[in-house]
Amino acid sequence: MSVTVGIVGTGWVGSSVAISTLHAGIADTLLLHDANAALAEGEAMDLAHGAAFRPSCAVQVADLDAMRGAQAVVIAAGRGGRPGESRLDLLRDNARIVAGIGTRLAGFAGTIVVVTNPVDVLVRTVVEASGLPPTRVLGTGTMLDTARLRQMLGERLGLATGSLHAQVIGEHGDSEVVLWSGAHAGGVPLRDWPGWTAEDETRIARDVRVAAYEIIRRKGATNHAIGLVTANLLRALLRDERRVLDVSRVQAGALGLQGVALSLPTVVGRDGGTQVLEPALDETERAALARSAQVLDDAWKTLAAG
Repeated sequence: MSVTVGIVGTGWVGSSVAISTLHAGIADTLLLHDANAALAEGEAMDLAHGAAFRPSCAVQVADLDAMRGAQAVVIAAGRGGRPGESRLDLLRDNARIVAGIGTRLAGFAGTIVVVTNPVDVLVRTVVEASGLPPTRVLGTGTMLDTARLRQMLGERLGLATGSLHAQVIGEHGDSEVVLWSGAHAGGVPLRDWPGWTAEDETRIARDVRVAAYEIIRRKGATNHAIGLVTANLLRALLRDERRVLDVSRVQAGALGLQGVALSLPTVVGRDGGTQVLEPALDETERAALARSAQVLDDAWKTLAAG
């Protein structure tokens, strides 16, 4: 079966999602759309010209209606964060944009992947606007935070990231929760690793949390890593890999959470994010996750109140 992926928004992030998706070889057709039509056309031309150096995939501009035939649509539209601005500060501007896109995709038969920040609240916004079930509106959530965590742990321990098992859950933002109690390297609990200290946990958790702000301060946006993350998520969806990924979705009871969108380890395959797992949490982590959920629910209520 021919596979089509749509990307809405071709700025810094959308263009990185596009090139990562092409290199992953997971689509036969890539559809691009942007409110700035000339920008989408230019990106499509530029990406098409590299056909000799990547897996075969047609790259075209398209309107939102044409994307209804895709198997997955990525929403990367909206403005990016400014230096010193939290992801939740972006909320009102970007909620208006993604709500309009969600409305246009009502009845969509595929899965919507939300990348635009603040991703958790916007996942909930798209579910409301589109009427799609929560299993088929996923956000990249803390996949990137988890990747940053493992990269930093690899540097600290001198190990390959693939040998490290640690994750970030909750908000993709300031209230995110690192699950130190379950982190391990090659089956050895991290807290039993020679030389590991509580100070390591405090420092690395902070560095993961502020990583985006540090990048934005230096170059104005984060785009390459999230492009790779999104392509990885699309591969799990389109190839029905049933991988466990830290994606954001509207929760329906896992760990006592109901109605709020945030990241928990979730089985991802052709039908979306179908099974949410409940990782073991210590008391501190459970309380931190509850606070994270409250932060996101309060943001949603502020938005809903107009």
